[in-house]
Amino acid sequence: MRRLGTLLVSTVLLASPLAGSASYAGSTAAMGAGRPGPQGHDHGDQPAWTETVIDAGQSFRGLDAVNRRTAWVTGGSATEGGPGRVFRTTDAGRTWQDVSPPGTEGLLFRDVEARSATTAVILAIGEGDASRIYRTTDGGKSWDAAFVNDDPAAFYDCMAFYPGGRRGLVMGDPVDGKFRILATEDSGRSWRVLPADGMPEAATEYGFAASGDCLVTAGKTAYFGSGGGAARVFRSTDFGLTWTASDSTIPAGESAGVFALAFHTPRKGIAVGGDFANPANGVDAVATTRDGTTWQSAGDLSHLAEDVAYLPGRPQRVIVTGESGEVRGTSVSADGGRTWTQVGETGYHALDCTRDGSCWAAGAGGRVARLTR
Repeated sequence: MRRLGTLLVSTVLLASPLAGSASYAGSTAAMGAGRPGPQGHDHGDQPAWTETVIDAGQSFRGLDAVNRRTAWVTGGSATEGGPGRVFRTTDAGRTWQDVSPPGTEGLLFRDVEARSATTAVILAIGEGDASRIYRTTDGGKSWDAAFVNDDPAAFYDCMAFYPGGRRGLVMGDPVDGKFRILATEDSGRSWRVLPADGMPEAATEYGFAASGDCLVTAGKTAYFGSGGGAARVFRSTDFGLTWTASDSTIPAGESAGVFALAFHTPRKGIAVGGDFANPANGVDAVATTRDGTTWQSAGDLSHLAEDVAYLPGRPQRVIVTGESGEVRGTSVSADGGRTWTQVGETGYHALDCTRDGSCWAAGAGGRVARLTR
């Protein structure tokens, strides 16, 4: 994502960070459901966000919700050279604790994968040693540097773990014409670069560290999306050793492509994206698959789609959200992505829903939110 780094950072809302205590209650307000968009139909009782600002000086793009009480968010400073921050809640978002590693000045934490209230792995993105992975097992009281990139040609974008949490992957932009993959087999304690032999050529493509979900897993299958010269979805069924690539049907471009994916089963999934240079254009920004290999264009959106999730317990109901500058929005689909209703002009960078029925979001200006209905 190195070509888009400045563009993505420019979407941060400039504001002064909160000072003082490491625990923030923030200011909470219920966000109205907003207006329906031009796509789809009115589905009645629509979701709305309850929003809290926990650090206005951060842009949050990393989010992992463990359950309805526990969630982690990660970000980068709106001030150049400022520290990247990590926050955690264990009381359903009523308060948030700053559990950041020390010495994070200039780091952009774009992904977090949490196993519990105590164990999490976070990814910082950037060229050279700006790409780093940290791990905690005590709720952020201490952190181990599990990986620091020493290849100036490498730039890592997003991270995902397989069910059980022992195996995980990190996707990085192409090096020598092929996407770079890191792998762990010890729950993130150590990482190694996988051989590139099984990766298709992708010399003009790159990833988007927009929401932490450009790489996801479903069962034993991993997927990641690309943009730039082509917008494709890459698929692996052998823990990242070999990959196949399929056209996503989402338009590609210098600032356009696949931003995030979500899967209801290892084969049934959805990909979303758009164009950061034209965030109000959501035409062809959604694609779906029923077999994991063939993608079909789905319903259009009226805003950028940086992240997507299936609503808990509702396999046909999907939610997308995005923000870029002044363009923000959240939309829902009741038919698996074929049609969409915009339910508000509030949007976020990252989105996550949990098995016990909660959905969380995080975005610019240090905002976090929970779905209230």
